[in-house]
Amino acid sequence: MPLPPLLSSPVPAALAERLTPEQHQTLAETPRGGRIARLAADLGIDETAGLALVAEAAGLTVASNLETDPFARGLLPARLVHDYQAIPIRVGADGSADSALAGESTPTAEELARTPLHLATAWPADEAMQDWLRTFTPRPLVWHLAVPERVHQLIIENFGVGSGSLDDGDEGYLAPEAATAPVEEAVDEDAAVVRFVTDVIAQAVTDNATDIHFEPQEGQLRIRYRVDGLLVPVPVPENLLRFQDAIISRLKIMARLNISERRLPQDGRINFKAGGTTLDIRVSTIPTIYAESISLRLLNQKKEAYTMERLGMSPEEQAAITHVLDFPHGIVLVTGPTGSGKSTSLNAFLRKINSTDLRIVTIEDPIEYEVPGVNQMQVRPEIGLSFAGALRHVLRQDPDVIMVGEIRDRETADIAIRASLTGHLVFSTLHTNDAPGAITRLIDMGIEPFLVASAIELVIAQRLVRRLCPECSRPEPVQKLKLRDTLAILGVDQAEADTVTTLRAPVGCDRCRGTGYRGRIGIFEILRPNDELHELVLKRESTRALTQCARRHGMRTLEQSGWEKVRAGHTTLDEVLRVVTVTEK
Repeated sequence: MPLPPLLSSPVPAALAERLTPEQHQTLAETPRGGRIARLAADLGIDETAGLALVAEAAGLTVASNLETDPFARGLLPARLVHDYQAIPIRVGADGSADSALAGESTPTAEELARTPLHLATAWPADEAMQDWLRTFTPRPLVWHLAVPERVHQLIIENFGVGSGSLDDGDEGYLAPEAATAPVEEAVDEDAAVVRFVTDVIAQAVTDNATDIHFEPQEGQLRIRYRVDGLLVPVPVPENLLRFQDAIISRLKIMARLNISERRLPQDGRINFKAGGTTLDIRVSTIPTIYAESISLRLLNQKKEAYTMERLGMSPEEQAAITHVLDFPHGIVLVTGPTGSGKSTSLNAFLRKINSTDLRIVTIEDPIEYEVPGVNQMQVRPEIGLSFAGALRHVLRQDPDVIMVGEIRDRETADIAIRASLTGHLVFSTLHTNDAPGAITRLIDMGIEPFLVASAIELVIAQRLVRRLCPECSRPEPVQKLKLRDTLAILGVDQAEADTVTTLRAPVGCDRCRGTGYRGRIGIFEILRPNDELHELVLKRESTRALTQCARRHGMRTLEQSGWEKVRAGHTTLDEVLRVVTVTEK
């Protein structure tokens, strides 16, 4: 039985007259989960207003704070729920399941006919969709409209990522994308694994994940995403373990790795395209006691570039950095741990100064962002093209600005420092905890202090903290004593506590999937060396001495920058404490 078209009658009649034929067609071609956003954009309203408008036009209620009834969950196959973005939320008018579902008896036809099944959907159901659903349940269907993101998240939580691809209980159901294919091919296990891996990666893109980890454990294959810097367990189908070996082999085939070699670590890459998204995925495998563990690093080269303002820099911070970016030579260092946004900041700086009268060359591993008009080079250690070797060749290319992805050794540091002293503006990164630590790190690498003091024009240490969800965060009264203690730990003037009565706190809603946070924002420590600091560098003074000197001359620490973001309502003190290593300054 072929599935009726998903695109029939996509717009409630009361709304159709407000759209042009072109907008109507675009909406029809948009997946169900994206139609509210598409309609809101066409009408020039926000998504919340768009949801209310569609609900009114379709005569549906808007369901908020959605939860699902485990009795209702098993009434529809996973693949159908995924394809239609409609999830059963409860059985019965009062939300209580009937006695048969509770396992007490077999329901009669009359009981089924009077016990409705409530469903939450991302877009109103048309007749064809309702007819298809009735083939799986004789219960009356009661529809509710809900935030599409929350509907999708509930489907993931209850059925697992990719469960529509690995569903064993839908032999009579043919996925829309496979409607013209032979049934044998649609239910083929290999095809199911291919769809599952694609679903996992696509969901990671939707969740703005930077990494995916496939981790074989005893009795399970665990999948985790890294979202906003934190690892998040991913709900998976109950039958996933059965497909474990096939999934690992599929990933290795995509990365062009040797699938028969399971004893040694391997590295590869995948070019992944889904819709309008193009990903360069770095793949790493290691053998474990159960099976190979595979990590994927997702690099979206077409992702919207960040500006300094979008990174979270204040006008004063932007002015201090822009002043140095106009210099003809010198070195600008960005420091911080892995995943703190260093490459993103360097990319923002390059876009700020990019012009037709500058020749800009970058040496990166990997190339995370494409910058129009910039010459970008990928290092390849396996063939002898290291940072140091590439930098030597770049200096013969008549560059004005050079970006070195990372200073990893003395040779690279020496060439970068000398390049900055011979008329080139050099950007690079280091792994240090704070800005003054970058100076002592270079000296520890064996660079002469007088070269370091002469070359460095700016050092920026940064961290990323989760941003409070603008939809649900709310102000809460502060506990003065607790706040003073926290400010003391951060090295911030405790008198600040007396000027604050409320701070915004996370709550959790459908938009942020209950976490209270959406996205991330940067906190920054900006060090501009002065004459006194130069003297301390020449004397090989400690990082603590450099920090004390810089603070006397107005350097704002990471902790102070974090507190300003808290006061402005962008994040919380718990987030700042999580990412900042508090040491005695």
